[in-house]
Amino acid sequence: MSQGRGNKTIRFVVELILVSLLTLVPCGDVLAVEKPHVARRFSQTAHQTTNAPIDPGKHAVIISGASGDEAYAKQFDEWSRSLRRALTERLGFDTKQVRVLSEKPVEGASPATAEEVRKTLEGLRSDVKQGDSVLIFFIGHGTFDGNQAKFNLVGPDLPAHAYRGLLDALPARRVVLMNMASASGEFIKPLAAKGRVIVTATRSGEERNATRFAEHFIAALQNPEADADQNKRISVLEAFQYGAKLTAEAYKSAGRLATEHALLEDNGDGVGHPNTETGGDGALARVTYFDSPLITPRVNGIETAKLITERTRLEEEVEQLKNRKAGMQADEYDAELEKILIDLAKLSRVIRGAAKPASN
Repeated sequence: MSQGRGNKTIRFVVELILVSLLTLVPCGDVLAVEKPHVARRFSQTAHQTTNAPIDPGKHAVIISGASGDEAYAKQFDEWSRSLRRALTERLGFDTKQVRVLSEKPVEGASPATAEEVRKTLEGLRSDVKQGDSVLIFFIGHGTFDGNQAKFNLVGPDLPAHAYRGLLDALPARRVVLMNMASASGEFIKPLAAKGRVIVTATRSGEERNATRFAEHFIAALQNPEADADQNKRISVLEAFQYGAKLTAEAYKSAGRLATEHALLEDNGDGVGHPNTETGGDGALARVTYFDSPLITPRVNGIETAKLITERTRLEEEVEQLKNRKAGMQADEYDAELEKILIDLAKLSRVIRGAAKPASN
């Protein structure tokens, strides 16, 4: 058998293993114990409240900035409230771990000032553990003067690069920043980092008109149509794609030229892309979910929570490896993929065994 043919055969077998593995163990499935009402939550209407399992390892910061006029103030407030409800009522965020900063703070929110932004993000350091996730949402207006991009706060603004140190200081495993304001595309380059996902409403600082992306991105968190892979969960990638699609359709249906084009960056190179299929981004966003499955910490004597955390890590490795495939030798790629898949298969077998009723 020739080497070329052998490589093709190996790749075929490896890909077959991957397909089989993912068929047996979907990324979004919970192989420990999952309550029926949680598993069926997407079969309900988007307006119904479903109590998802609370995940103490997830933290959110919603920053609703300076509006400029009453119409935008009302709009930003509605989006912020809708987002907070989605996080706490549907996606399992503890209400105490969802921090809100707004132009006119009510109900325990803080003012959206530069001082409070720093205070809030610095305060997260003591609350966030190494394996936690932090999601930061910007809702409002942004500016770009050709040199610096800023998100409009109440009073003095912070330039994009000022957020770098605040994010780098967080001990979280995953940080997701979603800047859904105008001119937000300029936040990607100064804030990109390995293990970080960045979503912006615009592709550059030149797209300065008020944006609608936030409306559709938030809607994705409450709409089963956004669940593209039908695994009953919404990933950051799915919310991004759904939000971008609906934003484009809204401009088209209104007969207007689109003045915003959303980008996603998650490989740390500082270059965002609208199409993750060809841009080299999307690996982390694909396996970063807003919700968390309900996991019984220990089943039949097996600590399933730790196992599923490890499975998630291996799934992320697969996505990252696939992202690097173009720059690798075929044999090197096959060998690395095979190793990860074998580890995944072994781990999945243990998890499936834990889910089975214990014999008497």
